[in-house]
Amino acid sequence: MSKSVIATTSAPAAIGPYSQAVKVGDLVFCSGQLGLDPATGEFAPGGVRAQAEQAMKNLEALAKAAGCSLDGIVKTTIFLKDMADFPVVNEVYGARFKGDKPARSTVAVAGLPKGGLVEIEAILSL
Repeated sequence: MSKSVIATTSAPAAIGPYSQAVKVGDLVFCSGQLGLDPATGEFAPGGVRAQAEQAMKNLEALAKAAGCSLDGIVKTTIFLKDMADFPVVNEVYGARFKGDKPARSTVAVAGLPKGGLVEIEAILSL
């Protein structure tokens, strides 16, 4: 089975030695998306809500670049700097999905790249 890299300027460029997303067969594995604005490389202003909204926009851009939409997401993992932010991130996340929701894990972490408050990764099915 071949693999191909998915890349778009509509989501932040990788900040390390990894791809934005990789397609293998009918699956797309999206790297974790921080709440970074792809145009500026800076975090969306406004705290965890704004960062979560931007992270979801970034995932949506990767899904679109892969020929899919958020409806194709089958599994996500959410990384939070502070589990106290769970209700806010959950609200932002939940508003982006209509109908059946993907499987999901949410964990608190000691830190995120660039000092982010939330990071979301996803697996999509085409």
